[in-house]
Amino acid sequence: MSYSACKQNVKSGSLDSSNPFAAEFNTPRNLPPFDLIKTEHYKPAFLSGIEDNTAEIAAITNNSEAPTFENTVVALDESGRLLNRVSAVFFAMTSANTDSVLQALEAELSPLLTTHSDNIYLNEQLFARIKAVYDDPASKDLTVEQKRLLEKYYKDFVRSGIALEASQKERLREINKELGLLSVSFGENLLAETNDFQLIIDNENDLSGLPANVIDAASRQATKKGLDGKWVFTLHKPSWEPFLKYADNRELREKLYKAMYNRGNNGNSHDNKDVIKKIVNLRLERANLLGYKTHADYKLEETMAKTPENALKLLTDIWKYALPQAIKEKSELQELIDKEGGKFKLQSWDWWYYAEKLREAKYDLNEEELRPYFVLDNVRNGAFEAANKLYGISFKEIDNVPVYQKDVKVFEGYDFDGAYIGVIYVDYFPRPEKRNGAWMGSYTKQMVYQGKFVHPVVYNVGNFALPAGDAPSLLNLDQTETLFHEFGHALHGLLSRCNYRGVSGTNVYRDFVELPSQINEHWAFHPEVLKMYAKHYKTGEVIPDVLIEKIKKTATFNQGFTTTELVAAAILDMKWHTIESPLTVDVNTFENDVLNEIGMIPEIIVRYKSPYFAHIFDGGYSAGYYSYLWSEVLDTDAFQSFEENGIFDPATAKSFRENILSKGASDDPMTLYRRFRGADPNPDYLLKNRGFIK
Repeated sequence: MSYSACKQNVKSGSLDSSNPFAAEFNTPRNLPPFDLIKTEHYKPAFLSGIEDNTAEIAAITNNSEAPTFENTVVALDESGRLLNRVSAVFFAMTSANTDSVLQALEAELSPLLTTHSDNIYLNEQLFARIKAVYDDPASKDLTVEQKRLLEKYYKDFVRSGIALEASQKERLREINKELGLLSVSFGENLLAETNDFQLIIDNENDLSGLPANVIDAASRQATKKGLDGKWVFTLHKPSWEPFLKYADNRELREKLYKAMYNRGNNGNSHDNKDVIKKIVNLRLERANLLGYKTHADYKLEETMAKTPENALKLLTDIWKYALPQAIKEKSELQELIDKEGGKFKLQSWDWWYYAEKLREAKYDLNEEELRPYFVLDNVRNGAFEAANKLYGISFKEIDNVPVYQKDVKVFEGYDFDGAYIGVIYVDYFPRPEKRNGAWMGSYTKQMVYQGKFVHPVVYNVGNFALPAGDAPSLLNLDQTETLFHEFGHALHGLLSRCNYRGVSGTNVYRDFVELPSQINEHWAFHPEVLKMYAKHYKTGEVIPDVLIEKIKKTATFNQGFTTTELVAAAILDMKWHTIESPLTVDVNTFENDVLNEIGMIPEIIVRYKSPYFAHIFDGGYSAGYYSYLWSEVLDTDAFQSFEENGIFDPATAKSFRENILSKGASDDPMTLYRRFRGADPNPDYLLKNRGFIK
C-alpha cells in the first residue's frame, strides 16, 4: 500500500484544489500529506475553513424544519471539517516543529479563530435551536451518549456567554481575543528563553561526574553549534537534568539550574510576568461577566471536582503527607553533605545531585546503571506489547509515510481480530523547533460521520535522550514512565468507540483525562513487563532480577521532593485562578506569598514557576493542574483491580477498555468508573503508591 499523497481534484468552498487541505486527505488512512503541506497552505485553508464553517452554521440556523437532535446538534458536531483538518496539523506543528514564520502566522490567526468561535457560541439563533431540543420532552428518549452531547453543547453556549447583554458580549469577545494572543506570546517567549541559553564548557575538568553518554551528547550539541572541542548544555530537560544529577561542579549546577527556573523572568523582551498578570486579570473579568466568582469556579464547574474547594482539599490532604517527608529527605541530604565535608547548606541546585548519591548509598543503585537496558525503541515496543497483552491490539511500523521531521515514526494499530484501529505518530527527540515536555494529540478524532466509522490518527511527542556515540537513545526511569504515560493517552484516543466527535476519545473532563495515561505508567516497571522489553543495548541481556528488585525498592525514593514540587505547582495554579479582585502585586511577590503560606521549603523549587508554567498559561490546564493528582486517586485505585486479578487479567482489561478507554465522555465519568471498579475510588491507594502510608 502506498502512502504517498496525490494532488487534490476537488475543492472545499473557495479553497484552491491544489491546497492539500482542500478535501479529505487523499492518502490511505487519511494521513496528513506532509510531503505536500507547505507553510503558505495554512492561511488560505484557515480562511476557507472559517468561511465553510460559517456557511454550515447558517444552514443550521436557517433550516425551516423544527429543531431536532439530528438537524441541529449532530449537524453542529459534524460541522467544521476543513477547519478541524487544518487546525489539527497546524497546531501540532506550532508545538513540535515551529519556526518564526509559523509563530507569526499563529499570532495573526489567533484573533480570527477566536472571533469565529465567538460567532458560533454567541449565535442566538443557533442557541435557540439547541435550547429547543434541550427543552423538548422527547429528548428523554435519546441515548445516554446523545444526551451527553446535547448537554455538552447546551452548556458550552451558556458558559460562553449567550445570555449576556449585547455590551457584555462585545466585551467578552475582546477578552477572548486578547487572551488568545497572550497565550501565543507566553509560549513564544518560553520557547525563545529555552533556546537562547546555553552553558558552554571548555574545561574537561568541569565534566567531572557526568556519565559518558551525557558528555558525548553535549559534545555533539557543541559541534552542531560550531563549537568543536567544547561541550554545550541546554535548557531542554534531557540536557539539564543529568547535569543537575551528576555534575560535580556545584557552581555550574547552580548556573544551569537558575537559568532553567528563571525562564520568562529575566526582565528582557521575552519576560512573561506582565503577560501572566494580564492573563489572570482577564480570566477573572471573564468569569465575573459570566456570573462566576473566580476563573477556577468557572473552569471547575465542568469537572469531576466541581469546585475549587474540593480540588484544594485533595491538594492540602496530600500536602500534609508530602511536606514532612520532604523535610525528612532534606535532613538526609544535608547529613550526606556534612559527612562528605561540605561546608554549605543544601540548595535547590544541590538536591538532584545529592539525591542521586543517597539513592546509590541506600540502595546500591545508580540510575546510569539502568539506562543501558532502556533503549528507546525497546521501551516503545514494551508499551506496545503490554497493550497487546491487555487489549489484544498490535502495532506495525509503516515507513513510506510522509512525515514532518526525519525522526518521526508512524505505526498502524490493529485489533485482536485483525481489524484496523488507527495510526499513531511518535516524535521523541528534543530540538529547538519543539517546546519542552511531552504530550498527545490527534490529527483525526474518532467518530461516526454520516454513518461511516472514522478511524483515529493520533500522535505522541516527547523530549527524550538523543542517541550518543555508538549508543542508541537510552532513557532514564522518568523518561520511560513518560513514554508509557503518553501512550496511555494515545490508547484513549485509538480505542475510542463513540458516535460523536464532541464526546469521543480524550474529549473528557480534565481531571478524568489523566486516568488512562497514569494507569498505563503502572505497567512500565512491573517485573513481568520489564522482562519483555528491558534489554541491554550491547549484549541483548534481559535486565537481571537484582536490578529489577532495586527499581522496586527505590519506587518511593525521593517522593517527598517529587510530590511537594508537584502539589505546590497545583496549589499555585489554583491560587492564581481563585483571585477575586484584579492582581496588582508583582508576579514574583504573588508566587512567593503563596509558597510561603503553604510552608514550601526553599531547598525545593515549585515544579513550574509561574513565568514558565505553560500548562496553565499556554495550555488547557488553567485551574486544572490538580487534575494529575485527582486522576491519580482514580488510577491507583483502578490498578489495584489489576493487582488483585492479575496485571494482564483478560476480564479486568476488557472491562477497563469497554468502560473507560472506549467511552470518551459518552457517560458521566464517575458512572463509567464505578462500572469498571464496582465502587468509588479509595484515595488511600494514592498515598500508598507514593510511600506515605503502608
